[in-house]
Amino acid sequence: MANWLVNEAPKLIILLLWLGINTFLFGNTFYQYEHGEAYIYTRALLGSALAWSRASATCLNFNCLLILLPISRNLISFLRGSCSCCRNNVRRQLDRNIRFHQMIAYMIILQTGIHIIAHLFNIEQYHEGYSPAATGLLSRLSSIGTNSSESYLNPIRTYDTNPTKELLSSTAGVTGIIITVTLVLMVTSSAQIIMKSFYEVFWFAHHLFIIFFIGLIIHGSGRIVRGQTSQSLQEHNVTYCRDHHEEWGDIPECPFPEFFGNEPASWKWVLCPNVLYICERLIRFARSLQEVVIIKVIVHPSMVLELQMKKQGFKMKPGQYIFLHCPSISHFEWHPFTLTSAPEEDHFSIHIKVLGDWTSALYEACGANVRRFQQPWKMPRVAVDGPFGTASIDVFCYEVSVLIAAGIGVTPFASILKSIWSKHNHPTMTTKIKRVYFYWICRDTHSFEWFAGLLHSLEIQMMKMGNNQFLSYHIFLTGWDDYQAAHIALHYEENEDVITGLRQKTFYGRPNWNKEFKRIAEENPRCSVGVFFCGPKDLSNTLHKMCNHYSSPKPRGVHFYYNKENI
Repeated sequence: MANWLVNEAPKLIILLLWLGINTFLFGNTFYQYEHGEAYIYTRALLGSALAWSRASATCLNFNCLLILLPISRNLISFLRGSCSCCRNNVRRQLDRNIRFHQMIAYMIILQTGIHIIAHLFNIEQYHEGYSPAATGLLSRLSSIGTNSSESYLNPIRTYDTNPTKELLSSTAGVTGIIITVTLVLMVTSSAQIIMKSFYEVFWFAHHLFIIFFIGLIIHGSGRIVRGQTSQSLQEHNVTYCRDHHEEWGDIPECPFPEFFGNEPASWKWVLCPNVLYICERLIRFARSLQEVVIIKVIVHPSMVLELQMKKQGFKMKPGQYIFLHCPSISHFEWHPFTLTSAPEEDHFSIHIKVLGDWTSALYEACGANVRRFQQPWKMPRVAVDGPFGTASIDVFCYEVSVLIAAGIGVTPFASILKSIWSKHNHPTMTTKIKRVYFYWICRDTHSFEWFAGLLHSLEIQMMKMGNNQFLSYHIFLTGWDDYQAAHIALHYEENEDVITGLRQKTFYGRPNWNKEFKRIAEENPRCSVGVFFCGPKDLSNTLHKMCNHYSSPKPRGVHFYYNKENI
């Protein structure tokens, strides 16, 4: 149990806190409307659907307050910087911002469903208040408001009123439909297949959040749900008068009750986060106007494009990423790319694997398809937003770091390995890290020959420095054909690996993670080990379990802290 808490405790605390606040807000509001004296007559008309609709509305307001915060990249970066003095396992929770954003969205969907269903019951109950079958108190409550001196409780004034028409003609009804439609569009466009194949559909649909919030703010101004005023409660004794409703207005003890609609409250919840998000977008816009100069374009094998750039005032840390925008390709698309340069270099660079329409267009715009010198003034204009931090920037906070990449997930570790080696070889640069393990699992290395070149240069430097133990790297090849297998077998006894050209031989097949984690734990007793991974979800789940399993329950034992790259 103790080793499981090493990675899961902070996440569990945040999750329980969020769920606890939702539960408290729902329960407190439900109790207020289910038992509050001001809503006795409202409950007589609507029943428990009143409390369900109001409790879900409160939870909706709370989650709409939160929904924009996890996707405010600059806010997350600021919090990461301000949390630099905090423990790593607390700061790591900021890397789950997208997942938290999705969980909040699921809660909004749930509470929206409850709210809509409850209000459908409410509208029907309001309508039934005028039906011929309604007698006694229900009929009396619905008839209040006929005279100009009375304030109504039932917004539907006659039984002939069509509830659907009444819903579509009211402020609450129209804005409710708009909110629901925009929410459905935002949710459905967030599917992975839409994001990958039709990014602009996702982009446009998600920006309907502007309409969503405007509708949310206006929604409560209709004041359909009404309760008794405090003054009326003093003059009109509900406990006594509801049994003498036929005598209302005729006896001094029971004047006609006065009702009021609740003040719109949603704007109070969402004003601050919307202002913060507007500031976020203004910062992004200002950055998009800053000049970015492409100083070098390198075309690597397998259609991998390396862009080396400069931008005034640009400061980075290893493991960070940027968003790249090219107006000549698309006015709306911003794509994230991990920085592959180290902070010690005089430029920043990214490696782009051509996989889709946007990257293909950028490949051609940079002249990579013709493989000849391109005049600098012919280079496409690009804008850069960032850099932004990810889990990997904490790699220097551990005594031992384990870097695990699968396929294209190797990109974030280019910058990290460069920076680790640079710091390790300069005595003036203090670093906590004592040892690095690097694992790379890929089907083939052709698409990443540029990275094999980086490892080769690090290998040569380690040999010159006589420090072969600091960086331990393991490459696993999971795909090969019969011709490659024969070639590998023929040259296996050579000093250099036939696939990568490295002195470290390539392994064939997949790693035995139990064996690897056990070995790391034995070699590094009483150490904090940071495990950093970039790759597919299935392997991420396996590594997460390994970290929990091999973390020692003893305070002075080896502890594995799992960090997943999310961009």
